[in-house]
Amino acid sequence: MSQAPRALRVAIIGAGPAGIYAADILTKSEEVKNGDVPVAIDIFDRYPAPFGLIRYGVAPDHPRIKGIVNALHQVLDRGDIRFFGNVEYGTDITLAELKEHYDAIIFATGAIKDASLDIPGVELDGSYGASDFVSWYDGHPDYPREWPLNAKEIAVLGNGNVALDVARVLSKHADDLLVTEIPSNVYEGLKASPVTDVHVFGRRGPAQIKFTPLELRELAHSRDVDIVLYDEDFQFDEASEETMTTNSQVKVMMKTLNKWREEQKETEQTASRRLHLHFLQSPAEIMGEDGKVTGIKMERTALNGNGGVEGTGEFIDYPVQAVYRAIGYFGTELPEVGFDVERGVVTNAEGRVIDDSSVPVPGLYATGWIKRGPVGLIGSTKSDALETITHLLEDRPDLYTAAQPEVDSINAHMDAKGIKYTTWEGWQKLDEHEKALGAQSKDAAGEPRARVKVVDREEMIKVSRG
Repeated sequence: MSQAPRALRVAIIGAGPAGIYAADILTKSEEVKNGDVPVAIDIFDRYPAPFGLIRYGVAPDHPRIKGIVNALHQVLDRGDIRFFGNVEYGTDITLAELKEHYDAIIFATGAIKDASLDIPGVELDGSYGASDFVSWYDGHPDYPREWPLNAKEIAVLGNGNVALDVARVLSKHADDLLVTEIPSNVYEGLKASPVTDVHVFGRRGPAQIKFTPLELRELAHSRDVDIVLYDEDFQFDEASEETMTTNSQVKVMMKTLNKWREEQKETEQTASRRLHLHFLQSPAEIMGEDGKVTGIKMERTALNGNGGVEGTGEFIDYPVQAVYRAIGYFGTELPEVGFDVERGVVTNAEGRVIDDSSVPVPGLYATGWIKRGPVGLIGSTKSDALETITHLLEDRPDLYTAAQPEVDSINAHMDAKGIKYTTWEGWQKLDEHEKALGAQSKDAAGEPRARVKVVDREEMIKVSRG
């Protein structure tokens, strides 16, 4: 009687959507489902809790968070994929150690740094990367508990979903965020904010905006916040006209923007806070005095006929005391793995990690933003994972190289190193703990809150490990 093949041991670094989708797709592949290829998958994350960018990179009042988290939760809750949190790749566990226990390693670490902006004044006090602010309001365990919210007038640079999230959180009244899971320190910080005006600037025109209809419409749901638009920004070239005709999302968003323009003309705006949407303006300089932001100089741009823009030489100064740069994310280099410093991604060919000679490195793969850069939504992440897993299964016959493939060998290894790792059962404890904190708290209407997120890493570990 032939011996049953041992399970293919797969480690995934990153427990956000990219990593979890990769694990799910692998378990559902035909070879695995029909029993020809047994697999054993472990997902590692540097945070004590799973879900990555969904927990620490999306505004708490985003309407689709709950649905995405529920879907990811269901995958990990099946019991056929293990989760190890509070484990840092490169320090707690190295590539050599992973290779000792796993046949294949998939990097799904995402992109969490802000893309750079090379203009004068970017280093001033009051000039912030949007990702740092997002991490603060999402209760990231590795960020300070305080955030300097002392500006009355604020500029947000960018025309993507992150820019809208940042602008919405900055302009929204803190009491209206109590229905979400924001931590207590975030609520207190936003409650004390003196903000009156938030300006969102996009380099291109309204027909080239990068956010989606849902994110745009969310702006109108903020209580006591007026949306301010400017007629001179609504200029269109031939490419814009074609986009507004052929792209259904752009068509919907233009309808929303034009509706707001008409309402602005017909109704007096009396809210205590204003959210200004500017188009066709590019940042030229962040101005300051005594090392602090005092304003921003924007250059008017003009459409060049093919959907792009060029500078006009006309400059406008805006008095602001803070600038948030939401112009994109950038990947972080991983120890012992090739990295493209221009694109901010692991060097790879369709998900296979490659070396300096473009030769695939046996057993190493990538998926998600660290594979292709920080563009696209959840659908792109799933297709990314499918491509990577397809190649992994093609390579499978040559992958059985782990010296210690026993499922529990990695637990013993981490225990021996004294790593305080958390597990899926630990997340369930933390999940219930956060819900209990919410039940003990009240929102602005006096109703119990659904959850209050725990911020402190040591407290998360303590609750998770019992």
